[in-house]
Amino acid sequence: MAQPNGHPIRIGTAGWSIPKLSAPAFPVDGTHLERTARVMPMTEVNSSFYRPHKPETWARWAASTPLGFRFAVKLPKAISHEARLVGAEVALDRFLAEAGMLGDRFGPLLVQLPPSLRFDRAVAEDFFTLLRARFDGEMVCEPRHASWFTDAAEAFLVAHRVARVAADPAPVAGAGEPGGWDGLRYWRLHGSPVMYRSAYEPAVLDALAERLVAEAALRPVWCVFDNTADFHAVDDALATMARLQALQS
Repeated sequence: MAQPNGHPIRIGTAGWSIPKLSAPAFPVDGTHLERTARVMPMTEVNSSFYRPHKPETWARWAASTPLGFRFAVKLPKAISHEARLVGAEVALDRFLAEAGMLGDRFGPLLVQLPPSLRFDRAVAEDFFTLLRARFDGEMVCEPRHASWFTDAAEAFLVAHRVARVAADPAPVAGAGEPGGWDGLRYWRLHGSPVMYRSAYEPAVLDALAERLVAEAALRPVWCVFDNTADFHAVDDALATMARLQALQS
């Protein structure tokens, strides 16, 4: 969603399921991905966190979407949570070769960290240097340990061109605000007060839309609704897109 005299604001959901009650907002024909991509400008691939996908699957997804659509892609938990960023070269090469089949549809790479993973400068330096040598695109990180919300960690993320996700609910102080590299902003809205299940109140979406417009004056903005468990993500994303259009008119 282009902004007058500003940068794009991309609103989407985690995954591309279309709940039955939300279906009237989408075209009738096509797969859920094809129908989603005609209405929203992006989606976040969360399934890559749990399991690998064949290269031809990634290529098919890319071919199913129009020019300008983007996929944000979540790093596998085998790298972030199981290996905890250590010794990940083989797994990283495999993942990037597979997901790279998205081609120009590949948007930000999302690195979500486990809540127990502290900021260890040596470990982080090794991993992000390895990753940056293989991936030169936009990158965002969702840390969930308080040690990542320090001046040292902030400077580290800036140096590696990694934006820090603004998460709701915030797992620790500071996590609700974006940070790190300021070349983009990325919100992940998991649902509040009940994570993954709650819909967002209209007043919250009003304030969010205004914030996204303000941020887009300076940089590209991404906003992903992950409150999918009770099917609220799609409606919240559509409602936020409508608010953006109203603010522009």
